[in-house]
Amino acid sequence: LPGSWKMLTVAVCVTLLGYMQAQELQGHVSIILLGATGDLAKKYLWQGLFQLYLDEAGKGHSFSFHGAALTAPKQGQELMTKALESLSCPQDVTPSRCVELKGQFLRLSQYRQLKTAEDYQTLSKDIEAQVQQEGLREAGRIFYFSVPPFAYADIARNINSSCRPGPGAWLRVVLEKPFGHDHLSAQQLATELGSFFQEEEMYRVDHYLGKQVVAQILPFRDQNRQVLDGLWNRHHVERVEVIMKETVDAEGRTSFYEEYGVIRDTLQNHLTEILTLVAMELPPNVSSSEAVLQHKLQAFQALRGLQKGSAVLGQYQTYSGQVRRELQKPDSFHSLTPTFAAVLVHVDNLRWEGVPFILMSGKALDERVGYVRILFKNQAFCVQGERHWASEQCQCLPRQIIFHIGHGELGHPAILVSRNLFRPSLPTQTWREVQARPGLRLFGRPLSDYYAYSPVGEQDAYSILLSHIFHRRKESFITTENLLASWVFWTPLLDSLAREAPRLYPSGAESGHLLDLEFSGGQLFFSQQQPEQLVPGPGSAPRPSDFQVLRATYRESPLVSAWPEELISKLAEDIEATAVQAVRRFGKFHLVLSGGSSPIALFQQLATGHFGFPWAHTHLWLADERCVPLSDPESNFQGLQAHLLQHVRVPYYNIHPMPVHLHQRLCAEEDQGAQTYAREISALVTNSSFDLVLLGMGTDGHTASLFPQSPAGLDGEQLVVLTESPFRPHQRMSLSLPLINRAKKVAVLVMGKRKREIAMLVSRVGHEPKKWPISGVLPRSGQLVWYMDFEAFLG
Repeated sequence: LPGSWKMLTVAVCVTLLGYMQAQELQGHVSIILLGATGDLAKKYLWQGLFQLYLDEAGKGHSFSFHGAALTAPKQGQELMTKALESLSCPQDVTPSRCVELKGQFLRLSQYRQLKTAEDYQTLSKDIEAQVQQEGLREAGRIFYFSVPPFAYADIARNINSSCRPGPGAWLRVVLEKPFGHDHLSAQQLATELGSFFQEEEMYRVDHYLGKQVVAQILPFRDQNRQVLDGLWNRHHVERVEVIMKETVDAEGRTSFYEEYGVIRDTLQNHLTEILTLVAMELPPNVSSSEAVLQHKLQAFQALRGLQKGSAVLGQYQTYSGQVRRELQKPDSFHSLTPTFAAVLVHVDNLRWEGVPFILMSGKALDERVGYVRILFKNQAFCVQGERHWASEQCQCLPRQIIFHIGHGELGHPAILVSRNLFRPSLPTQTWREVQARPGLRLFGRPLSDYYAYSPVGEQDAYSILLSHIFHRRKESFITTENLLASWVFWTPLLDSLAREAPRLYPSGAESGHLLDLEFSGGQLFFSQQQPEQLVPGPGSAPRPSDFQVLRATYRESPLVSAWPEELISKLAEDIEATAVQAVRRFGKFHLVLSGGSSPIALFQQLATGHFGFPWAHTHLWLADERCVPLSDPESNFQGLQAHLLQHVRVPYYNIHPMPVHLHQRLCAEEDQGAQTYAREISALVTNSSFDLVLLGMGTDGHTASLFPQSPAGLDGEQLVVLTESPFRPHQRMSLSLPLINRAKKVAVLVMGKRKREIAMLVSRVGHEPKKWPISGVLPRSGQLVWYMDFEAFLG
């Protein structure tokens, strides 16, 4: 027995020695803070690095901290030392121990000027010399870019060429927003950075992802998965609100704000990131960075494209005056930059179909607060009066989950779950139940109506994110792919709103109900009528509301002309009326739709605003198709699927895509795809006469895929033909002109300034389809109606 004890003791000692050696082998980490004397560094980053040191020191890594900037060494060291003097320790650390820890951190921190490639070479050599001198192994280097994005490229080039760690050590570069101004600039910046760093080396920071409540959204969904699986969907959720309100204005920051505005400042990043955490499918393992990021990307890709009517804008009344003062603008200057924005977002998948997500952010508002509110549908009816309703049992009370990010009347981060919903599960080591506070009401109910939990110890967002960077937890950061997906979503809306005059509002509580919102279908609007606008719109150009729908003739056929939104609404109404009449008379409606960009707004209007449309009795056909697989983004059918079919209920056997992809070939003559489509039309459409054909007009006068100087499909007996386009992809399939002219009604939609020249030309020519195929469109016994917006018609 004594021998056994001896052997066991030796084994334990060997194990401990191995563990200690393993800890020592983890190596040395150098953290370089670029912009070390700037505001962000002074307010948050040095404190975050100090917290990282407190958390990780003694766990196997050694550290050195290098503050870097363009400032000369002496002045830079003084500024950095001043910033480090304000460091604070956690509450559970005694004052004497805090002094000791701060002293250790200060000894490990030094300032250096980084301007030239030689400066970066010197830094790298100094790190290597320190590691060698102390007998350490280099684990890796972290470069934190707390600098403006215009400086990224030069710094990245210098790091890549002169300051990468040696073989076996890792590199991590941390980047602060803004990450571009729109999709193109974000793509350019991403490409530039991608030429210096690998994707796994880059950590793009959105500090909202480090806020304790935001960081808890996925773990909360995971820990309560069993209950939420049945509730977290369109059948039970009425709406989701993602809100960030501020009382401060943009004073002192108008230079930044004039360039970016509130949507780029908060909605495109903070609020969209939070939206994806709520809307994404929950991966089986929420600890897997790769799985979380992939599911977030899928959520981005499911977001329905935004229209101009999806958003409302505001600007606090004193903003333009601040801009004039700070940027030396003339007295006549009035800014169009929004300081308030609300956007209605829809997620087009089975889980969230029809559920409105409201994103809202603004400055100079009545309170400072941030939260995510999931409001559940309530279909209960209670017989007894409200005084008998007990919060834990009564299903008539509101049912909601609130991720309270901070501030507001509650004053601290918290997760609130209505007591009539379920008792949530949260980790007891880090979250504790909040005691009721008499008189405090949140979202219309007393605090006692909720199971309320707050963090045991509050942590700064940057401290959390720096820890995640150190431990390579990529799910808390924005990948290039997710960044570009976000800009793809937001850029079209930003472009469409660029010249919109925002609604003016007084600061603080004085705004009253001026910014209250309502939504219907895909539209978001202010509840109150527009008051007298004190900021003039851009120039004296006429506004859409100055015109009604104009009726005239064009090429001896009826013409409907209006601003784009009114035109699309009118066309959608006319299509619905035609559909209802056809179904009433014949029991079905045969509708032919075209591809391209012009009909997208129409498809969205039909999908979201025409609930009386007889989709169950509608057959959908295509006027033309590109010779690509139907799943290809360039496919007309794919556009129809994305913008219309997935939002309406058309029986699948009533959907007739063109057979361009047969026998694993595209538009091969021997596959007889055109003849197959023609036979299908002849079999299902009486006299091959469609009820309505929607066409467009190209800048060269083509329509469907019938092109000038190309004889295919302009005459003859063929109903469907293969054609050649001057644009890629060149091969097309199209309905022929004789078949189009058999239709009972043909509508031609023409939109945009680019179409003005061809619209003028076609108005003067006769029947010359070989030069201008659109001129050959004239139904033999049906009606032709032109729908042209003012820009195409009037220029």
